[in-house]
Amino acid sequence: MIGAANEAGVSRLVWLSSFGVGETFDWSSAAQKTIYRTLLRSIYADKEIADDRIRSSGLDWTVVYPTRLTHGPAKGTYSTGDRLPMKGNPTISRADVAAFMHQAAHGSEWIHRSPVITD
Repeated sequence: MIGAANEAGVSRLVWLSSFGVGETFDWSSAAQKTIYRTLLRSIYADKEIADDRIRSSGLDWTVVYPTRLTHGPAKGTYSTGDRLPMKGNPTISRADVAAFMHQAAHGSEWIHRSPVITD
């Protein structure tokens, strides 16, 4: 994928990962860690490989780490940051994540950063 992006002249990539992948696992609440260690273990291992490849790609990347996704409507009142405190099993709507990713793709604030996003 990254080779194809380079060949096509693509320089910007905003990638959807998941909170609990890579270093974000260490920032997770006890409830989140239980889910990540059991139900999502193999999926998250693959996501960590992809995230690492993107970071070493030479592209202007942003790897987005949303908490548990919901089907709810966009609220527009979410929190983002390089690291956010977690309690319980927080959520974020897919619509809010999409809006954030669109904004990140058209701006430079989040280039070479991995924002966490949650309600």
